[in-house]
Amino acid sequence: MTIETADAETTRLAFVCVQNAGRSQMATAFAERERERRGLEDRVEILTGGTRPADRVHEEVREVMGEIGFDLSDRTPTEISTETLLTCDYVATMGCSTLDVGETEADVTVRDWALEDPDGKDPERVREIRDEIERRVTSLFDDVERTFD
Repeated sequence: MTIETADAETTRLAFVCVQNAGRSQMATAFAERERERRGLEDRVEILTGGTRPADRVHEEVREVMGEIGFDLSDRTPTEISTETLLTCDYVATMGCSTLDVGETEADVTVRDWALEDPDGKDPERVREIRDEIERRVTSLFDDVERTFD
C-alpha cells in the first residue's frame, strides 16, 4: 500500500475527532475559509475524519454554523486512518481521538484542542465551542503562514 503524500510546497492540515460530526467539521469549515481569506488555496490542503464516523453532522452544529453563514448540510462524516494522518504536517485532535500520531517518528505537529463535544448541548454552549474552534483555527493558520516565510 502506498501512502499518499503532499508535495514539499503543500502544508497538510487534518482536523480529527471520533465521529467527525461536530468539532472537526466546524474546524474544517473555518480552515477552508481561512485558507481562502489568506490566499493559500495552492499551499494548504485540508483533511478531516474520525475513527468511528457518525451518519451525519450533528444538527446543533449545522444550526450554529448556519447562523454565521456556513452550510454544513452536505457534509458527511468520513473515516481517516493513522497512515493518512502521518502524511500531514499538522493534526488537530478535538480531545477525543483514538488515533495516536504523537507517539510516532513522523514529522507531524499534533495539537490536542481538548474541546467539549457539542452533541446534545444547548445552542449557547455550541456557539461557545464554535467560537473557540474559530480562534484556534485562526491561530493555527498564523503558525502555518510563519513557516512559509
